[in-house]
Amino acid sequence: MKKAKVTSSDVAEASGVSQAAVSMILNKKFNVSFSKETIEKVENAAKELGYELPGRRVRKDSRQQKLIVAFCPTLTNPYYVMLLQGIEEVAKEKGYGVFVCNTQRDLKIEEHYLKMMDRVQPLGIIYTCNPSTCFKKQVKELADQVPLVVINNREDIMEVDAVELNNSKPGRLMARHLLELGHQKVGFISPPLTSRQQQRLKRVEGFVREFEEAGFKDGVCIKAAGEEFDTLIPSIDSEYKMGYNLTRELLMEQKGLTAIAGLNDMIALGIMDALLEVKIKIPSEISVIGCDNILFARMRSISLTTIEHFVPLKGRDACDIIIKKIHSKTVTDPEMLPTSIYHVEYEPRLIVRGTTSYAR
Repeated sequence: MKKAKVTSSDVAEASGVSQAAVSMILNKKFNVSFSKETIEKVENAAKELGYELPGRRVRKDSRQQKLIVAFCPTLTNPYYVMLLQGIEEVAKEKGYGVFVCNTQRDLKIEEHYLKMMDRVQPLGIIYTCNPSTCFKKQVKELADQVPLVVINNREDIMEVDAVELNNSKPGRLMARHLLELGHQKVGFISPPLTSRQQQRLKRVEGFVREFEEAGFKDGVCIKAAGEEFDTLIPSIDSEYKMGYNLTRELLMEQKGLTAIAGLNDMIALGIMDALLEVKIKIPSEISVIGCDNILFARMRSISLTTIEHFVPLKGRDACDIIIKKIHSKTVTDPEMLPTSIYHVEYEPRLIVRGTTSYAR
């Protein structure tokens, strides 16, 4: 039989004083003077009965747990997993926990998580992509209250701490490599190119601009998935399937292509499978290039030419900035509190492997 919980009434009965007196003595609220003998009698009775004061359990809120929140648009693309890996490595080293808010590129989910921040009260927030345009004001207000870093496409719209990538640069590097190999008619496969996905648009623009400047503007065919794909919950193979399906369509629509670029490596893997399925040799017939340098790209059986832009290091830098900002808040002299805005940017680098060669 379960033992009944000891109450203040039990202590009052055992010590021979009123329940009100027990409450005041045990809670150290001596609004009324009690004799030393009465206080000892109540305390001893409480101890012998095993009485515990209600509400004395320490609340382990997020601030006591040293929590950092990371907003992430999807966990199905290895790019974001690599970012989170970098964030969590630094957080663990410094004794912080990481809570991931996976928005699934859904505005309602992103809004829900933003509203949760008042209750969660993290010590810092990291956005692993640009915040949705409609929430930029809200994110800026959050940044005024708590250290916040955005890992984003370089822009001057938001004055917040940022680890940045000028996304036109990877696009230009991809195009320049293909042009140097003599490719003048190429395809570019991309997820939806909506106004919400500025980083995608910048990468495509950089690619096209490089071909324009080389005099081959009409040699680039852009093939992007429909906007509805960004409203669906992504699966682990969503971008791979986009690459595969859009390549099959592209091959039927365009003849004479000598290279196809994928906006990222997952798209490029889908491109490769679509080409191999119809017996097109890579790279002797069609070259393939991706971006992000994910694990799969490095496998010998794949050996994908890609762009390295140091994704895990960006995650580490973002977390380092957050922790520096958190520690700066412990400065007791307000005049010594830094007001600096951190901006870190990495230069992307071409990684040449086995999927690109001279145009046939």
